[in-house]
Amino acid sequence: MANAGVKASYLSQRPWIISLVLLIILVFWVSSGSSNATTPSSEPNEVQSAPLTKVSVETFYAEPITRSISLYGRTAPDRDATISAEADGRVIKVDVRKGAAVKQGDLLVFIDKGDRAAQLARSKALLSVRQKEFNAAKSLKKKGLQGEVAYSLAEANLVEANANVENIELALSHTEVRAPFDGIVDDVMVEVGDYLGVGDPMATLIDLDPLIVTADVSEQHISQIDSSLPASIKLVNGEMKEGHLRYQSSIASPTTNTFAIELEISNPRQLLPAGISAEVDLALDLQQAVKLSASALALDEQGNLGVKTLVDDKVAFVAARVVKAEQNGVWLSGLGDQVDVITKGQGFVRDGDTVDAVHQSQTQ
Repeated sequence: MANAGVKASYLSQRPWIISLVLLIILVFWVSSGSSNATTPSSEPNEVQSAPLTKVSVETFYAEPITRSISLYGRTAPDRDATISAEADGRVIKVDVRKGAAVKQGDLLVFIDKGDRAAQLARSKALLSVRQKEFNAAKSLKKKGLQGEVAYSLAEANLVEANANVENIELALSHTEVRAPFDGIVDDVMVEVGDYLGVGDPMATLIDLDPLIVTADVSEQHISQIDSSLPASIKLVNGEMKEGHLRYQSSIASPTTNTFAIELEISNPRQLLPAGISAEVDLALDLQQAVKLSASALALDEQGNLGVKTLVDDKVAFVAARVVKAEQNGVWLSGLGDQVDVITKGQGFVRDGDTVDAVHQSQTQ
């Protein structure tokens, strides 16, 4: 009993021994329970694989599309001329007004003839005399009664008299100023009573059919222009016209490094004015392209633009180039004649991923 008392006293003075024993018993019991609960298995546990991402796929087919560039331009007349006086004299009649449409040959301004009519009559009378003198000299020369010098002098006098008549007739014709081509009178600078000298401006005439659209093309695109393809032109009033390239400069502007071009559009009634703004959609070439929604576009890790396609249930990124952008979609080249594009879920997959694809045709 004494020994038992001594042991109890010893343990009470050292409680950590009791705690250590209890901990050893608890660890042994837990280990024993886990071992009994474990059931042997002849095969290792199967690892569950993650479900495949579901995407929607649609098949697109390439179509021929015109690659074009957008330019800013302005309309201009096909021809414009400042009509100047070719004979001096006083204006006695102005037979045209600003804005009037005229035909080639229509009378515009009348200049006083002065004494030109009298000069013409005198010149014609002198011409008749010179003609008779020449005929007589020619007849005598044939008979051997006229020398070569006298004959040549009569011939020269006849030529001079004929030239004087033609000069005066031309001066008389210049007193009636006529339109050199069909067009519209843009301005009239003279009034009745004005005295004109040779070279003084009288009126300006413009031809608006065809109407010309001038624009500038960058050095990057000038060599790609296809003059056989039409250009789409939108005027500032919203009217759409089809134009054709008629001129492109062979030398760039030293200040802008751009090349001047001219396109012509039909304007038979000359109702479209010159000097208004125009948006030009200029064709460059024809390419096979696929039209997609802008939401289908994606970027790869290098930042290249393209789309995510489906090839054998795997995602394949294909780089593409924008040919033309429209409000309802984008035309892309480089996708081949036919391509399966991931249209939904492309933001959750990467190049090379295996996916669960559902074609749009299967859901309709």
